[in-house]
Amino acid sequence: MTQIPTYDVCAVGNAIVDVLAPCDPAFLTAQGLTAGSMQLVDAGQSAALYAAMAPGVEASGGSAGNTVAGIGSFGGRAAYIGKVADDQLGAVFSHDVRAAGVAFDTPPLKDGAAAGLATGVCMINVTPDGQRTMCTFLGAANQLSAADIDADLIGASAIVYLEGYLFDPAPARAAFEAAAAAAHAAGRKVAITLSDTFVVARWRAELLAFIEASADIVLANEGELAALFENEDFDAAAAHLGRIVETAAITRGEAGSVVFGNHGAERVEVAAVPVGKVVDTTGAGDQYAAGFLLGLARGLSLEDSGKLGSLAAAEVIAHWGPRPMTSLEGLAKDAGLTLV
Repeated sequence: MTQIPTYDVCAVGNAIVDVLAPCDPAFLTAQGLTAGSMQLVDAGQSAALYAAMAPGVEASGGSAGNTVAGIGSFGGRAAYIGKVADDQLGAVFSHDVRAAGVAFDTPPLKDGAAAGLATGVCMINVTPDGQRTMCTFLGAANQLSAADIDADLIGASAIVYLEGYLFDPAPARAAFEAAAAAAHAAGRKVAITLSDTFVVARWRAELLAFIEASADIVLANEGELAALFENEDFDAAAAHLGRIVETAAITRGEAGSVVFGNHGAERVEVAAVPVGKVVDTTGAGDQYAAGFLLGLARGLSLEDSGKLGSLAAAEVIAHWGPRPMTSLEGLAKDAGLTLV
């Protein structure tokens, strides 16, 4: 008999500190950056971009880290597995994630600075329309391996959530396999977010193989979905994803989201929550995942889980930074969405 989980979600991801700054489109062009994209950079490229950017603000981030912070804001129980270095930014990240009520005990990377592996950092330039363009130096985050996977922690979590950005390095992919195996051995669910169209384009075949073999829940946006199936027809691609996994959620920005359940037998459209002004879209998908996964973990319907996701996404795009600034638990109560 499966035990009652201690945690709603245990997330495995890149532990990153974000540096966010405003910019105009001309800055992106001058830096050779594609608007709205995410690309990996080395330490030197990261430092050079930082020097060119406008004054910014630092905020602990990383896609899955943002998600578990959102779950904590909802009053949920979350845990996190990710690698930081034993340095100042690593201490900042660790403090911030624990302050959000998230269990985080992954040992830091020792002597990372000597090997050029400081705590990961993401330079995020935000244009006036709220779109973010990201350049990520993974550093220590790239050193996560199967040895860091705590099978007992995952077994104590209703859902293990895997960040697609981690699919790039082979050791991290091995960590994915270990986490999925531990979850299924304990009778738990495995969720994965596709994270970025460039990740999907690089690893399309491998991602599909992993999803079909190991994932119960998949989260994606329209671009990632199209890249996964090399099909620009949204309805056809969405139905395909819905068939191959138990549960899928595809976000569509202002058009809300489409959620599939029971291997495509159920299809629900969820409206976006209106926002007065979009300030910064950083973390929108991460916070949608927070609400959606928490809803599933607590046994809510597909529709109500999607509504929680939309609520969290709307909160985060109305201000700077990738994590909630208003209690999501309070917003959920105001919207009549009850978590038990």
